[in-house]
Amino acid sequence: MKNFSFSIPQNITVGKGSVSKIKDIAKELGGTHAMIISGPHLKKMGLVDKLGDLLKEAGVQVSTFTDIEANPSVTTVEHATEAYKQSGADFIVTFGGGSPMDVAKAVAVVAKYGGSITDYEGAHKVPGKIIPLIAIPTTAGTGSEVTAFSVITDHSRDYKLTVFSYEILPTYAILDPELITTAPAGVAAACGIDAFIHAEEAYISRDASPFSDAMAEKAMELIGGNIRRFVANREDLEAAEAMMTGSLFAGIAFSFARLGNVHAMSHPVSAYFDVSHGVANAVLLPVIAEYNALADHGKYHKIYHYISSVTVAREQFRPSMLVDAIQELCTDIGIPENLYVAINQASKKGEITVEEIESKIPAMAVDAMKSGNILVNPRASRQSDIEALYRKALK
Repeated sequence: MKNFSFSIPQNITVGKGSVSKIKDIAKELGGTHAMIISGPHLKKMGLVDKLGDLLKEAGVQVSTFTDIEANPSVTTVEHATEAYKQSGADFIVTFGGGSPMDVAKAVAVVAKYGGSITDYEGAHKVPGKIIPLIAIPTTAGTGSEVTAFSVITDHSRDYKLTVFSYEILPTYAILDPELITTAPAGVAAACGIDAFIHAEEAYISRDASPFSDAMAEKAMELIGGNIRRFVANREDLEAAEAMMTGSLFAGIAFSFARLGNVHAMSHPVSAYFDVSHGVANAVLLPVIAEYNALADHGKYHKIYHYISSVTVAREQFRPSMLVDAIQELCTDIGIPENLYVAINQASKKGEITVEEIESKIPAMAVDAMKSGNILVNPRASRQSDIEALYRKALK
């Protein structure tokens, strides 16, 4: 066993109605003016205003920024940072899915230390503590409330850059299952499978440790046992809380063990074709699980039993059974059958042909190879391998 270390320096609250704790947390922080960074959908639903009212009850002044797209850009971070500076706020509440949280983390860095978020791309370039940040997720998927990553799209190079630093962990996280009961089935499916993949990739990562394995195993147990039930009925609070808690544990797991080829390859898919992050991950997962099977040393058998109701003895198990179980799960929750379908469902410009997609594969593979996740994938990968995996997922 190799050496490992871990620290969980956050304050996390989980449970029905726990969003009301924001009043106590704001007082504990000592802030007087909050900037809520959220998305337009939650603003339209009136949830941003309701959260603002809770903060006002605690005597906190409130400003908002909600102009955030699905795959937030460097430009969006610039606009949000300027809004934060002009507001006079002294702490940030990020409310929503992974996109608002990525933006909020980036704003908390740039507003404190200056420059552009591109200056902090890579690992451990944030020089110190950021502006205090409270994270309240409204999806069970990204785990961003407990991860040390912010992923931002740089359209100047069709590239998703990653900022990795334990300095950007939110100080507080509040997980209230009532906040995810209105999610559409498609969103619940994409976010839920994304969370499962966080745990699965962390579990088989070359950087996995007993600590990250413990987090990943519990995450897969909770998500695998509840994702179908939650997609079927988002008002099932027991399933909703299990999904949120599983996503939380998965986020902790990959903060310490990193991910793998699925995430390395999904980011270029989102950058080039605007496919949602969870869907991009899901359509790549069966292909990459099959590819990684050669490196399996027993963990596939455990993963299989987290998502399949059929018990298989270890001596009878074959890695292909996990691949089949993943495909069955994706079909059950409505994930597109392949990369071609996913790209065209996301397209706002009419049909994109197989040939057009294939023409982008070499460039996407170059971008995927830049990800540190490639280095911890259980099976070594060259650019030619990544290109072949894209082509297989496409068809």
